Amino acid sequence: MSDVRELRAKLAQEDPEFRQLLEAHQEKERRLQELSRKGFLTAEEEQEEKRLKKEKLQLKDKMEALLRSKARPA
Repeated sequence: MSDVRELRAKLAQEDPEFRQLLEAHQEKERRLQELSRKGFLTAEEEQEEKRLKKEKLQLKDKMEALLRSKARPA
């Protein structure tokens, strides 16, 4: 498991595509946290929350695919 963490950290530093995906994922997470702190969400905010969750999952899938491709022995 630590090998995956090490590879993730290495890619975050060295791979521009992975870094961009990671930063976008973190940005979506920050916004979702902001929304979760609200006591009440408007209809628009509920839609935004659903969209952000989908986009965040897509970003995670892309990062995992990159990890798998880089983890394969040459």
